[in-house]
Amino acid sequence: MGTPEFAVPSLQTLIDHNFNVVAVITAPDKPQGRGQKLTASPIKQCALENNIPVLQPTNLKSSGFLNELKTYNANLQIVVAFRMLPEAVWSMPSLGTFNLHASLLPQYRGAAPINWAIINGETETGVTTFFLKHEIDTGSIIFQKKEPIHPEDTVGTLHERLMTKGAALVLKTVKAIESGDYPTIPQDNTAEVKHAPKIYKETCQIDWSQSSKKIIDFVRGLSPYPSAWTKINGKTYKIFKVSMPESHNNSETDFVTNQKDELYFKTKDGWLSIEELQPEGKKKMNIKEFFRGNKI
Repeated sequence: MGTPEFAVPSLQTLIDHNFNVVAVITAPDKPQGRGQKLTASPIKQCALENNIPVLQPTNLKSSGFLNELKTYNANLQIVVAFRMLPEAVWSMPSLGTFNLHASLLPQYRGAAPINWAIINGETETGVTTFFLKHEIDTGSIIFQKKEPIHPEDTVGTLHERLMTKGAALVLKTVKAIESGDYPTIPQDNTAEVKHAPKIYKETCQIDWSQSSKKIIDFVRGLSPYPSAWTKINGKTYKIFKVSMPESHNNSETDFVTNQKDELYFKTKDGWLSIEELQPEGKKKMNIKEFFRGNKI
């Protein structure tokens, strides 16, 4: 059970290791792009390429879907970046249902764990497999694998590494469950837990009154998607990369520019240089490319 690109290597590695994947459950096709053409999810495309039946329920509690799911007689269900499941679904297989989550649980439960780990300035994260139960992301842990977060990481680069590491952990988990020898470790509910709620457009606006370090982490944690943004003279700009300049202007204004290759924004404790941005209706570009055809 999965939808985005993050889930594809997990499915592919099970296929490559000759596990009998009897069906794939994913979201209904969605309109995408300028033409709003109905497009299959990445996991559906992978399933079809491997001749695996695909179910795309709109309602996971409907009797029609539940009856169809039962006919596949799966003894294990695996969830990678899907949606919250009703108990009627996750309790169906004899061996249970496990989930791959892109954090070291109990930290960063929620929809956007990779983003929030970077936004919060963490230096380490990882992937976790755990059995599903009622409360989201709270079930017993099977395995975990750590992954460092480098200072230059964006959500894009970290996503790629966790996607690969996650697929290996899914394979390890399935093999362990198959052998009947696997740990089930209750999550530590005494720990102070940081959460990873869904990110909305309003969440992504840069607050220039914060420290330079906080803003750098914020931009990295939203780059390339969904991307941080700011307004300059009433126009919205997506911001993909910022850095601390070696020297900066002592101006009292909010931002300064030479209209060629420098655009600095004042922060709580200094200035930040805009390195990559995207004006409304245009492509992403570095600051020199931007000033070749634009003025601020």
